Amino acid sequence: MSMVEEALRELKHGKPVLIYDWPNRESEVDMVFYAGAITPEKIYKLRAEAGGLICYGTSYQMIKLLKLPLFDELLESRNLAFLMKNPSYGARSNLVIWVNSVKVHTGISDVDRSVTISTLHRIMELVSQGSIDEAIRILREELYAPGHIPVLAAKDLSERRGHTELAVWLAAKAGLMPSVVYAEMLGFNRSMTLEEAMRYAEKEGLILVKGDEILEYLRRSEE
Repeated sequence: MSMVEEALRELKHGKPVLIYDWPNRESEVDMVFYAGAITPEKIYKLRAEAGGLICYGTSYQMIKLLKLPLFDELLESRNLAFLMKNPSYGARSNLVIWVNSVKVHTGISDVDRSVTISTLHRIMELVSQGSIDEAIRILREELYAPGHIPVLAAKDLSERRGHTELAVWLAAKAGLMPSVVYAEMLGFNRSMTLEEAMRYAEKEGLILVKGDEILEYLRRSEE
């Protein structure tokens, strides 16, 4: 079984998977969970052991069906395009919006973030079932912005090769919905190096896959 196949199996069982992109991109490792299996305990693990920004990712197709614009599009519509600059690694942001569930207190606790993410996942379930109107109703009635969960839209891997795309693709390949939760792995003062993340993965019994391995698995699966 390849590392990618092991990662697919882990995601299916609600376990975290570590994803490294590329040394000439962010050169970072993200911890990823399938959003359908999220719990307050898993949010705590992302917060305490990964440490980066906890994000929710889905596909760009799902975002379009919900009639949500990308944040870049909002900036352009308000004549704020001058703020749209590429980061040092080159890829433009795929941020959509920041939200909270109406059922949370402040939105930042492990329980609160788990509730918001579960609501987002339920919305995507409805979209995937073709119940677009119901999904939009829940989006309007059960979420508010700004909140504490950033929602990001994964584009095609041929167009953008970020952690969002890699994580959403893994979920889809595992037979799951494009619905993931993830955070960057941080060390002291900086992002965790690949070597440090590999030692952490070995110690914790987790699977770590690299962007190149994912792309190669995709290529072979399409042959």
